Amino acid sequence: MRRIRAAAVITVTLSLVLTAAACGGGSSGAGGSNEQPKTLTYWASNQGASLEVDKKVLQPELDKFEKETGIKVKLEVVPWGDLLNRILTATTSGQGPDVLNIGNTWSASLQASGALLPWDAKNFDAIGGKDRFVDSALGSTGVEGKDPAAVPLYSMAYALYYNKKMFADAGIKQPPTTWDELVTTGEKLSKDGKWALGAEGSNLSNNIHQIFVLGKQHGADFFTADGKADFTSDGAVAAVKQYVDLMAKDKIIAPGNAEYAQNQSLSDFAKDKTAMVLWQTASATFKSQGMEESEWGIAPAPVQSGKPGQGTGTNSMVAGINMAVFNNTKNVDGAKKFVKFMTSDQEQILLNKAYGSIPPVKAAQEDEAFSTFALSPLREALATSAAALPQVPEESQFETVVGTAVKELFADAAAGRPVTTESVKAKLEKAQQQMPKK
Repeated sequence: MRRIRAAAVITVTLSLVLTAAACGGGSSGAGGSNEQPKTLTYWASNQGASLEVDKKVLQPELDKFEKETGIKVKLEVVPWGDLLNRILTATTSGQGPDVLNIGNTWSASLQASGALLPWDAKNFDAIGGKDRFVDSALGSTGVEGKDPAAVPLYSMAYALYYNKKMFADAGIKQPPTTWDELVTTGEKLSKDGKWALGAEGSNLSNNIHQIFVLGKQHGADFFTADGKADFTSDGAVAAVKQYVDLMAKDKIIAPGNAEYAQNQSLSDFAKDKTAMVLWQTASATFKSQGMEESEWGIAPAPVQSGKPGQGTGTNSMVAGINMAVFNNTKNVDGAKKFVKFMTSDQEQILLNKAYGSIPPVKAAQEDEAFSTFALSPLREALATSAAALPQVPEESQFETVVGTAVKELFADAAAGRPVTTESVKAKLEKAQQQMPKK
């Protein structure tokens, strides 16, 4: 999921949403009505290189849906920087779209608000059945043991992208497979105004994705089994320090990356300024920036040692976009028909090809279009070495407060201030204090 957001506003708004839900406010959970059966409003997330690209991809499909069903879909593509705030405002006001895209890591938080239609067996049957979807994608649709709050739409995973020319110029023949190798390789690449690795130090979500994976590799989960925040364990501290040290100590990330938050690291990569980047499904963005497929390679994201796998071998979070229905929709039957349409085998192939992502629908994922050199490593990661972010109601607040802590540590590194184990732990302690008490 690619997104940034305003930390303070979201933390306060989400707290209000969850408090309202806990006190019996919010949606009644009745599952909407059919008062307006001929129209739907759809908030789509920005998946393409621009909002206009998304409109060009989606509008023909919405027109096709209208021709098939007689239901007109009013489309709004919402930038990632605005999407969660828009959703939370709609949740508290009751004034929102009928159908919307959500980042899959938000599923449990929005589920707790009671504002989204639960996808029970009956609702899944209406779109062809739950068993059509791959397990890894279903694992990021809400709290385990509860009916999902959303349906998987696009799946993604992280990989290491590398610039072939910059590698060849430095005499490097293979991409690194471990973090030690990445640092050693990076030292050869970081010279003459060019840098080894790109990062998005001010992108809170990207910060969380990276340190969650490193946390797994250090044996940390950031939440206890009963859902309590656990940000200051030795593994969590080690994960954050290792990530920030790529700039602070190893000096293979440019100090200016501390301010990056809107895919600037991908632009640097495409312009031969940065040799590597850890990203999710980046091929479509590279193409939009004029980079040929022959100019870059892709490899599994690094691990501490050995090969990627489950547990300490985790090298990606389960990234992706889910599709949800607001509980107070006035066209619940039409909304379910639209979800069925968008998750049909044909549409899944078409849409995921357009965005360079992977269908979470089993039959669509088997199409040869998703067996390319660019997507095969991502499919492998999703199947064998990716883990879902914690499916707890406080997950969005975790992304905000810990993502901000990492952002501040990158700012320290860029300014030449020391980043020590003690300073990392202090930032994480402060972040933990901002979480709601259980």
